[in-house]
Amino acid sequence: MDRDWVLHVMDTVSGFSRGETGITRLALSPEEMQARSYVTGLMQELEMRIRVDAIGNIIGRLEGTDPAAAPVCVGSHLDSVPEGGRYDGVLGVVAGLAAIRRIIKEGHTKHPLELIIFTAEESSRFGFATMGSKAMAGIADLKAWGKAKDSQGIGFLEALAAVGFLPDQIESASRIGEALHAFVELHIEQGPVLEDAGLPIGIVEAIAAPTRLKIRVEGTPGHSGTTPMDSREDALVTAAQIILAVREVALSRYGEGTVGTVGNIKVNPGVMNVIPGLAEMWVDIRGVDHDSIVETVQELKDEISIIAEAEGTTVAIEVLTSDKPVRLHQSVSAAVEQACKDLKVSYRRMNSGAGHDAMHMAALCPTGMIFIPCARGISHNPEEFAAPDDIMTGIDVLTRTLRSLAE
Repeated sequence: MDRDWVLHVMDTVSGFSRGETGITRLALSPEEMQARSYVTGLMQELEMRIRVDAIGNIIGRLEGTDPAAAPVCVGSHLDSVPEGGRYDGVLGVVAGLAAIRRIIKEGHTKHPLELIIFTAEESSRFGFATMGSKAMAGIADLKAWGKAKDSQGIGFLEALAAVGFLPDQIESASRIGEALHAFVELHIEQGPVLEDAGLPIGIVEAIAAPTRLKIRVEGTPGHSGTTPMDSREDALVTAAQIILAVREVALSRYGEGTVGTVGNIKVNPGVMNVIPGLAEMWVDIRGVDHDSIVETVQELKDEISIIAEAEGTTVAIEVLTSDKPVRLHQSVSAAVEQACKDLKVSYRRMNSGAGHDAMHMAALCPTGMIFIPCARGISHNPEEFAAPDDIMTGIDVLTRTLRSLAE
């Protein structure tokens, strides 16, 4: 019965999507607001007390036997990337709700329990990730967010106001100084490690953080047929070499857990018979070792200078974000590990290459993460899949972990 309920809720949330291929439920879109309303209704059925902060984070609270005790929190997000999968984020919300549902049946805990649904975890719409959890952790970048717009030209603050949130009061979402006992997030791994190892549970010890760069290359546009090959200042040729440099520099640091990706490139004027005069690319450098990330970025900058000089082009590098990797709290990891042992579930300790809301909650209270496998490690993709048996094992471990922490 519990399994049927979980799968039904997952299916229902998946139905709140735009498009025919994959899940498109961008932050603050009508589809995400439908999903929020549906899950809020489920929390109300469990007689949880619900409040929504200025940035739109939903906090559903189940009181404990000691109302003065600090809450144990669980949660994730409901927004998706364009044409994404049905498990990323949503699974953590539904699993948290399922765990609280079980705990209600078993008997309330000493500490209150809170289910948190974070706003704008994905960067897909406004260009900034984990916005809700950053606001909760007191690190909202109000200046940058005030300039953020989506592909339709709608500003982030405008979008917040349009759905009834309070963009001029975002700072009030901070919970710095508030007593929080612990936070736990369950998530699909988004990589192949657990599936390849045949293990149902990963206990996350560290979360990688991205440094994101916008690189702008300026050359000289010219006629593709009349400009000699040896006198061109081709912005795209420079960009192509920078893309290869990102790969080579990241490969040299891969043993330290650092990776590099050029995820997007735009070329101007973008026609076949004109030498490109402008190329812009967006680069993601991330890892779990902050020093390695810093050294990777510096090495990349050195390589770019050499390339630009050789090609006669001008390159400007803008740092968009520079977050620090986060070590999760041993006490929460130990609680997850004990839950696995009690339930006789095999596991491994591991790192997360993707960022999550948990990395910001770690600044507020002891924080941990639980991973379950996803098929072939595929995520942010319509083929994203988590087996029902693995989902239920994850919920078993999460429930036992929450009860342990909340007792």
